[in-house]
Amino acid sequence: MNRILIMCEGPNEKKIIDILLANGCLKFTQDDLLGLTPFHARQISNSGQVRAELNIYPGIVDVYRIGDKQSDKLTIPKDYKEKIGEVKKYCTKPELEMLLIIAEGLDKDYDKVKSTMSPKEFAKANIKIGKKRYDNSTKFYQEYFENNVKLLVDAIKKYQRIRGKSHDKDELCLGELLK
Repeated sequence: MNRILIMCEGPNEKKIIDILLANGCLKFTQDDLLGLTPFHARQISNSGQVRAELNIYPGIVDVYRIGDKQSDKLTIPKDYKEKIGEVKKYCTKPELEMLLIIAEGLDKDYDKVKSTMSPKEFAKANIKIGKKRYDNSTKFYQEYFENNVKLLVDAIKKYQRIRGKSHDKDELCLGELLK
């Protein structure tokens, strides 16, 4: 098996993957990852960390890109063309906040307003931890899911059931990374 380079669109996607990885919920382990960690990076050329790890590792690396809008194509610098194997996109369309909405059991309520409200706006208006409202921070995702990984896994699986068919043909669901 090739090493896996996980490139997360943002810090919140990275936090979700970190939580799943730390709890053994993914089809791979930390030892399977390039640099032993997921990276917050959209492109190889823009991340010194990713380039350094690719330079150190002598073998072939498969790339898993994780994010909600992945319209930008991964550009593989010519120095790395021989090192990159498969490239897969794991999509969280329309937005990562859908996992929070599903975890709260508010997906049917969101469906009623989705033509006028983004998942992020809906989450900010309707989701709290204690008295703290959703604020699109990595800390919020950590506090919400870190001690309830089953809730996160269940939300990902439900997301895949209800939204998976709306992905483009070259996009996979986050649920496909789960054991």
